[in-house]
Amino acid sequence: MLVPIIHGANPGILLTKRTSHLKAHAGQVAFPGGRIEPADGSPEAAALRESQEEIGLPPDRAELLGRLPEYVTGTGFRISPILALLPSGLDLAPNPDEVEAIFTLPMTTLLDPAAPQRRRAEFRGRSREFWVWPHEQHYIWGATAAILVHLAHRLRDEAREAA
Repeated sequence: MLVPIIHGANPGILLTKRTSHLKAHAGQVAFPGGRIEPADGSPEAAALRESQEEIGLPPDRAELLGRLPEYVTGTGFRISPILALLPSGLDLAPNPDEVEAIFTLPMTTLLDPAAPQRRRAEFRGRSREFWVWPHEQHYIWGATAAILVHLAHRLRDEAREAA
């Protein structure tokens, strides 16, 4: 999956809301991305291909920065988050078969240590804890929220080291 950081006057993290008719994770907030196909050859190639399919991102407009550590979901999916820098003002278009909306989480929110919250809920007879990020219109939780927490920690740590 691609973890797109938009730079410019209003920096933020680009996210999508999946359409409500999908079989898996319908209506959830996610990064652009999907399964690695044999023709992709790498998580980076898959992230760029999926981002082009889902949101119309031209692959040459994403400056790949590297990978965050692999994330394994509670349901066993292995996610390879690929960091990319995008210029502001890109003309992106959601694929209506997969994406209901494209939006950003402001960088100021991402870098606020008080922003993410731990929540608890019962799921299939077990109590589970998960992260939730504040957003005016969208509920950002689960694997997406956990990856954002990891990214926020990395960015805050690097900012402290540079100071």
